[in-house]
Amino acid sequence: MPVAGKRPGGAALLEAAGGYWERRGLATGPGHLAAAPGAGVLLLALTAALGGDVLVPRPCAAWWAPYARLLGRPVFHVPTPAESGGVPDPYALLETVRRVRAEGGDPRLLVLSVADDPTGTVAPPDLLHETVEAAAAEGLHLISDETWRDTLHDPHATVILSPAEMLPERVTVVTDLAGALLPPAWPAAVARFPAGAAGHGLHARVLDVLTALGARVAAPVAAAAGYALDEPEPVAARRAAAVRLHARLAAAVHATVVAAGATARPPQAGRHLYADLGPLRDALGAEGVGDAQELEDFLTARLGMPAPGGHRFGDDLPALRVRLATGPLLGAGADERRAEDLLSPDPLELPHVQRALTALKSVFDGLRDAQRWEPPR
Repeated sequence: MPVAGKRPGGAALLEAAGGYWERRGLATGPGHLAAAPGAGVLLLALTAALGGDVLVPRPCAAWWAPYARLLGRPVFHVPTPAESGGVPDPYALLETVRRVRAEGGDPRLLVLSVADDPTGTVAPPDLLHETVEAAAAEGLHLISDETWRDTLHDPHATVILSPAEMLPERVTVVTDLAGALLPPAWPAAVARFPAGAAGHGLHARVLDVLTALGARVAAPVAAAAGYALDEPEPVAARRAAAVRLHARLAAAVHATVVAAGATARPPQAGRHLYADLGPLRDALGAEGVGDAQELEDFLTARLGMPAPGGHRFGDDLPALRVRLATGPLLGAGADERRAEDLLSPDPLELPHVQRALTALKSVFDGLRDAQRWEPPR
């Protein structure tokens, strides 16, 4: 086990992480925390330490599966229910686990997210309870990616729970700070391990992996991360302003997509929206688009912003699904303009936001109109 004081992350950062989870009702001892330069590094270390095959929802964050494959671990995608992404349907989970075992596999790890990227949805508590119970019955360890848990668009209408509240002895929580709390270019993430002997052993093995990788958070980033995790008033105010801004943008994008005839779950958290353009297949086919990769190429070119296809999130290539992000709608402006975005009482009226939303509406309205058009008989 790494020598005390030489752990990746640093004592101040880990202390701040403990306080962060304590404020969310998750008692956290100092010996059950770790930090790394990004959630991907933590997921890699956890996957290596736990062993076995990996289960993930379909769709899921694009970065989850590659780390398991890097270690040579099979990854099995489990469908999500209609109401939300991020958490597998409990019955589909049980079926998948039993099928994998019948075929000689060794499923040990389920990765899920209660505030989801890519769908921007929040799993209802009853669904989460059923899935957690199913995972526990099958002896799975859970990794809960809670990167976007503090970005609820309407906290009064949406309830968010952590699986660690339901199954404290078998859940490791991972939170990536880059994005919601830190600038995207400042890599830092923290993990909270279960209490008890099993959690202690897992924590020790993960620290060994992080030490072997030299996965330390750079000192300036660690200082900023610790400050952000303490949630002083300036940080909390900026985060709240960013949540309001991206919630407005996500609602506008959702309205545009649905008005065009596509389908999408209403976004509830984070900065993403996951759309199914299957109802527009004929119009897209006329543009040479027949699968998710071609849809990604088409929309990226037409919108002038990244629009990754659903195949990058574990969906089937023929499905015409795409993740749309709110961040690119703000452009790459200077700090002064970003402050204007955050403070504006009506960000949708800002000229650069209007231009981006108008371009989005033009593309989707064009597909809608082409889908409705019928050639003369």
